Amino acid sequence: MAQDSQHQNLPVKPSGMNHHYGDNVHLLSSPLMLSLLAKLGHPKTQQPQINELVGMMYSYLMDQVIDTVFPKKVARVDTRMRESHPEAVYEGQIVDPQVPCVAVDLARAGTYPSHVCYNKLNYLMNPELVRQDHFYVARLTDEKGQVSGVNVSGSKIGGGVDEAIVLFPDPMGATGGTIVRACEHYRREVEGKPRALVAMHLIITPEYLRKVTQACPELQVFALRLDRGLSAEKVLREPPGKFWTEEKGLNQHQYIVPGAGGLGEILNNSYC
Repeated sequence: MAQDSQHQNLPVKPSGMNHHYGDNVHLLSSPLMLSLLAKLGHPKTQQPQINELVGMMYSYLMDQVIDTVFPKKVARVDTRMRESHPEAVYEGQIVDPQVPCVAVDLARAGTYPSHVCYNKLNYLMNPELVRQDHFYVARLTDEKGQVSGVNVSGSKIGGGVDEAIVLFPDPMGATGGTIVRACEHYRREVEGKPRALVAMHLIITPEYLRKVTQACPELQVFALRLDRGLSAEKVLREPPGKFWTEEKGLNQHQYIVPGAGGLGEILNNSYC
């Protein structure tokens, strides 16, 4: 039976906005996800809606990352119709299920998002090649409330990452310190060279992008929304990144504006 050409080399490009941050930054464009994200950040939204909304958005983010980053292969897969039609076989591209994957739990805000990604990967990929690591990290602040560094209090890394796709699901990309520290750890302390490093966020800032694109140029960044709400009107009228050095999304305590509040606290109902 002749192959159907439409399935042999699928064109894949995430639905994203134009920007000036570079090819490794993917600002996704989904009215549905932006609607859910707005609801997540509303002061009257509480648990259990918080976890449900985060789960929906990270499921969508995982779909975009899989379609864009994960390797594909051509496969022949029988369908139930083959019993009556010998030609009833799907032959075309699928995601290669034999690629190692690691979802990194950046505790505490990233714990539930990492679980969502890990769970979806276990359905799609060979479960024997999927694992979840745990990295206990928090921002350090000085007496003025400024982020002064990152504190790593422990980790549970389940093996090497050679040829693996390593995912960092972390809802808020504010200063970039956490992601940079995590990337450095996997590059320097974990055996093997990963196939790809991917950061997955609900919201990021221009300040975050400046830090991570300089420190981790190989990192692929996916985000539902870029927040630069403290920028001047001239900047806000132009596409993201055109006046990158003038863009501002962090307040004096380095929280995101407009943002969604402290997601680590809200997700865990823990404020200390």
